[in-house]
Amino acid sequence: MMKHEGWRVGRLADQIRSEVAGMIGGELKDPRVGFTTVTRVELSRDLHHARVWVSVLGDPATQQRTLEGLESAGGYLRREVSQRLRLRRVPDLIFVLDRSLEEASRMEALLHDLRTRGQGTGDRE
Repeated sequence: MMKHEGWRVGRLADQIRSEVAGMIGGELKDPRVGFTTVTRVELSRDLHHARVWVSVLGDPATQQRTLEGLESAGGYLRREVSQRLRLRRVPDLIFVLDRSLEEASRMEALLHDLRTRGQGTGDRE
């Protein structure tokens, strides 16, 4: 693969992310789809598959319902991406729950707790 092909794939992934995010935020009427942020899109080398990473606000049940709603709307989203980006071959959209924001928040809370405990014990160094 040539260098510029990697750049083009990255640019296409970003365009797909932007289009899908806009459609989820403004066009999907499925009540199962909650507050969702598209965090990134990863394209396979052959451009046949796109993993669409989403962060969903809410409990695990809400997150699962949102993923089901997105999968249900996958055909519509794929068709719209094809038309808006004028692509001959559109990758299959595979929605994946991105838990990195949850993990970062949990780690921050743990670190804060450790700092608070450290200050309360009167550390002597």
